[in-house]
Amino acid sequence: MTASTAAQAAYVVAALLFILSLAGLSRHETSRSGVVYGISGMAIALAATIGLASRSIAATGMGLLVLAMVIGAGIGLQRARRVEMTGMPELIAILHSFVGLAAVLVGWNGYLDVEARGAAQHEIAADLLRIHHAEVFIGVFIGAVTFTGSVIAFLKLSARIKSSPLMLPARNVLNLAALAAFVGLTVAFVVSPNVGLLVAVTAVALALGLHLVASIGGGDMPVVVSMLNSYSGWAAAASGFLLDNNLLIVTGALVGSSGAYLSYIMCTAMNRSFLSVIAGGFGVEAAVSDTTEYGDHREINAEDTAKLLRDAGSVVITPGYGMAVAQAQYPVADLTRRLRERGVQVRFGIHPVAGRLPGHMNVLLAEAKVPYDIVLEMDEINDDLAGTAVVLVIGANDTVNPAAVDDPGSPIAGMPVLRVWEAENVIVFKRSMSTGYAGVQNPLFFRENTQMLFGDAKERVEDILRAL
Repeated sequence: MTASTAAQAAYVVAALLFILSLAGLSRHETSRSGVVYGISGMAIALAATIGLASRSIAATGMGLLVLAMVIGAGIGLQRARRVEMTGMPELIAILHSFVGLAAVLVGWNGYLDVEARGAAQHEIAADLLRIHHAEVFIGVFIGAVTFTGSVIAFLKLSARIKSSPLMLPARNVLNLAALAAFVGLTVAFVVSPNVGLLVAVTAVALALGLHLVASIGGGDMPVVVSMLNSYSGWAAAASGFLLDNNLLIVTGALVGSSGAYLSYIMCTAMNRSFLSVIAGGFGVEAAVSDTTEYGDHREINAEDTAKLLRDAGSVVITPGYGMAVAQAQYPVADLTRRLRERGVQVRFGIHPVAGRLPGHMNVLLAEAKVPYDIVLEMDEINDDLAGTAVVLVIGANDTVNPAAVDDPGSPIAGMPVLRVWEAENVIVFKRSMSTGYAGVQNPLFFRENTQMLFGDAKERVEDILRAL
């Protein structure tokens, strides 16, 4: 068996392991095996690639390859060990940017190498050379959009810049003009390839990626992370065509298609237009600032909250990003156990985009050993909220905002939310009366059956435990 045949066989095995990984990660019970499959597939892919490369590059090149892997692995391990669950969304966003940048570099290298050495040495037939040039151009475009878009997503998610959407005049026209420029430049490059056109499309794509994500508001950022995941997959697939690497093509297609489908599911759950979100909020106008007077809010302390819980027959807990920030999942799990021992029915209501990453809350609760069977999705719990004695809103805001239902002019209008205000009593855990990530005031805080429990969520839950 030749080295090339062995590598291709290894790539097939790795691709199958990646498919098994995706299947395993789709369920709590099989998620660990899904991670193992993914790690195994990547290890096989790396070993096969290094083995194949060792037969065609000099010792100096192999040394540089090993050095790059060691540096990259060291940075990856260090970041993985230090990152908190609350920092996972921005970490994933910045990792997507690396994939995009790699696709840009591969595209540029693919063009310059062919130009320098000639198509004949690369065994590219004259009638296929234009297809190669189209691959280069499209790969650079997708990679550059992914790169800057992911950087802006990282900055928004890590609160380094404001999460509110950038509302430039004629912003939709700017996006369409950039796409039209890309099509025109692609045709020109295929007909007459030159460095100037490649520089132009790189600049257009970098600007478009920046503007697309900057134009999307904080409420839609979980979809953006998923969307950028899809973009990075297609960028990897484009690189696979340029490098003639079947595994990269298959893996990129898997990531691209699964990311696109997840984005579509999340848009449906949020009653958002899929095309609107991926086009940078196309067709969405700037929201009018909310000057509504909602009245005064009511406050409650931990002792009185404990009394309500002690006398309740049913309790629903709706967690959000604030619970993750406070690392409150462990005392929340303890509170759940205590209440269930007292005969109180306790369940969790999880919004599809709770937190800033799909499945964020589910992972936190699983980490704290909360039983899977009492963690329910929004559609499974919403109809039961009207018959619930107490709802604890721990760190959630936009996902429990009645303005989505009652106010057609709200930026989150039409987004399905957990109807917690239908319960008999609602206790909202918050540090202050500030707005949520979408920058929208929440009328829930001022309703007659709502009381605010201010402070760090972890500390307040521990106070309730002591009172119980």
